[in-house]
Amino acid sequence: MRREHAGLTLRIIVEAPPPGVDYALQEGSGSVYELAQKQRSEGRDLTFEFAPAIRDGVSDAMAALSGPHVHGPPRQRFVYLDIGTCAGQADSCWSRRLKVPLEGITMKMVAAGGVLEARVPGTGRDGGPNCATVKEFEGWKPAKK
Repeated sequence: MRREHAGLTLRIIVEAPPPGVDYALQEGSGSVYELAQKQRSEGRDLTFEFAPAIRDGVSDAMAALSGPHVHGPPRQRFVYLDIGTCAGQADSCWSRRLKVPLEGITMKMVAAGGVLEARVPGTGRDGGPNCATVKEFEGWKPAKK
């Protein structure tokens, strides 16, 4: 059984992405998905937030996290941010997705609720929008108030 967990919010901060590029949180998977929270970068940080659904009776946090923004098999959950044409920006030269792993979120963090935040680099080594699986980030941490 799934239920919305009103006490838990996941926040992704994309740090200093290249200006002029659209970003959106992917809601749904496969060829059936929508773009949520679409934003155009102006070179400043972009913020995306959502409340994941939490599966009852599951002892592993990764497996417990679900809902339309959460993708992947139970032990390898992640969130997609669509970029450029993938985010509906028809005139963009970029067609990318950024995969933000949910690894490191524990059941203790889920039970505590509040806001968990991940800060990810917005610019890739080629100077364009960062894409593929985010590797160089500090993981998920309770947000500072």
